[in-house]
Amino acid sequence: MNWKSDASPTAKSSQFRADLHCHSTCSDGTFSPVELIRHAKEIGLKGLSITDHDTIEAYKTAIPAAKEQGILLGTGAEFSCVFKQWSIHILGYDFLLDDPGILNLCAQHQERRLKRNHAILEELAKLRMPISEEELRAKGVESIGRPHIAQLMVDKGYVSSIREAFQQYLGDGKRAFVSGDAFSIPETIEIIHQAQGKAFLAHPHLIDRNHLLKELLRLPFDGIECYYGRFLADQEKRWLKLAKEKNLLSSGGSDFHGDIKAYVPLGSSWVDEPTFHAIFAKLCV
Repeated sequence: MNWKSDASPTAKSSQFRADLHCHSTCSDGTFSPVELIRHAKEIGLKGLSITDHDTIEAYKTAIPAAKEQGILLGTGAEFSCVFKQWSIHILGYDFLLDDPGILNLCAQHQERRLKRNHAILEELAKLRMPISEEELRAKGVESIGRPHIAQLMVDKGYVSSIREAFQQYLGDGKRAFVSGDAFSIPETIEIIHQAQGKAFLAHPHLIDRNHLLKELLRLPFDGIECYYGRFLADQEKRWLKLAKEKNLLSSGGSDFHGDIKAYVPLGSSWVDEPTFHAIFAKLCV
């Protein structure tokens, strides 16, 4: 089940809705974990999973906030991977937060990001757009990445918007792009499974090569993200049909980032209660 754009995102509802794809200030969102939980309550959501990029830092403050607000909270993270030179994201759900494998994976991703960020700053300096490591660290978030560099480029007047920063400099293959070290999909799925979690293929509509999608779905995924952002019903049907054919679970969420993507509100895509509980066998709250 999925919320449609003709409904008000601020409307209270007794209907069970859970957004399973959103980001906090612990990665590249503009709402803190506590603000996310409170906002979820305000718009009538009953469940949430915070899926920050390559970090689970949000859960330190999200768990007590969810208890206070009466929001069901399931563990989540969005892990960056590479498959045959393509950037692919995996949504990990329902894993144990204290699992050594998950903690180590997140730590390795943070080290990867530090190295990549340093290399990107070197490329920007060559283009006469200097940004210091100190300026980047001052962002004060757990998982610093390209969106934070893009925001600094805007702040310093190098570009007029985050969109321009990516289109001209930071996007894949652009002038200041650096690929960085890669994590494979099989190893990431294995770590999620060892942590008693489930691995979902994130936003499959971004994969525009059918042969690549077929190869990906031969890997031991548990599900596909079938509901996303402001998908229309016809767009959802394709992925729901594919999930059913492959005997995979379906997930969904807005991919909310706050002010960075203000056109995508929290709760603009969601799952119903049976879908939520099919994914989350154990809950933080």
